Amino acid sequence: MTENRDTPQGLAFALTAYVLWGFLPLYMKLLSHIPPAEVVAHRVLWSLPIAATLLILLGRTSDIKTALTTPKMLAMGCVTAALISVNWGFYVWAITSGHTLDAALGYYINPLFSVFLGAVLLGERPNRLQFAALALAFAAVVLLTLEAGKLPWVAIALFVTWGFYALAKKSLPIGPNQGFLLEVLILTPPAIGYLLWLGPSGHFLASSYDTWLLLGCGGVTAVPLLIYANGAKLLRLSTIAVLQYIAPTMIFLIGVFVFKEPFDGARMIAFPMIWMALVLYSIAIFRNMQSARKLAHETSGKTTTTP
Repeated sequence: MTENRDTPQGLAFALTAYVLWGFLPLYMKLLSHIPPAEVVAHRVLWSLPIAATLLILLGRTSDIKTALTTPKMLAMGCVTAALISVNWGFYVWAITSGHTLDAALGYYINPLFSVFLGAVLLGERPNRLQFAALALAFAAVVLLTLEAGKLPWVAIALFVTWGFYALAKKSLPIGPNQGFLLEVLILTPPAIGYLLWLGPSGHFLASSYDTWLLLGCGGVTAVPLLIYANGAKLLRLSTIAVLQYIAPTMIFLIGVFVFKEPFDGARMIAFPMIWMALVLYSIAIFRNMQSARKLAHETSGKTTTTP
């Protein structure tokens, strides 16, 4: 069993992945002239050879054969594939249409939404700090809704699709690298069908600039995810819980200082509320981890002293 501790390799992998995700809006902004659905299709298509090559080199393709021939696993793979493709679509649209701050908001709220899903669907009881964090996040969304006169639907779509994706992913009994390959395998036929339907109106091969940008979608999609999958195994949950804020923070800073999106009015109140909620969430994670370690230590001590 993997020891529950942080390792330098795990920290390096996770930091690399989160920083790459943080810079992703800069790449996606270059694709603003291409419809999001076409971008998502190319993200799927060109991720396939990268993910497949890695698993072939690691000799871990047997899980994919099992998943493709087991109806229950294949059905769950279809669910996760559908959720991740919709999430990618909303993300690409948000960045390319001037809603980068909404994307950052969505990924800030995501871990809090996972706590909510755990409470509602899995019967996990949040503690007082987690309840306070959820209340702050809900209040921030209400504030943004009242100020704009409509729900911040881009942020909601992002954290809802990613939250349910993470929940469904737990029911897929294969490793994260294998799961990612399974998802892109499932998505490849509809992606190819959509690109064939676009035909000459598509941007691929329309110019060398567009062609190279779309080819690069595979690398910017698959590489961070595969790096993260290997790093997560070498880090404690509490460490991952803190590191996951790197990407939305970078997305937020890029939205404000590079893309010059407005950060005023309700946003100047709502975002600090979300940040405070995440502080409370992080404290709750650390306390839970400390309690678990203390209980494990006490149990171990009783076991070793029992005659």
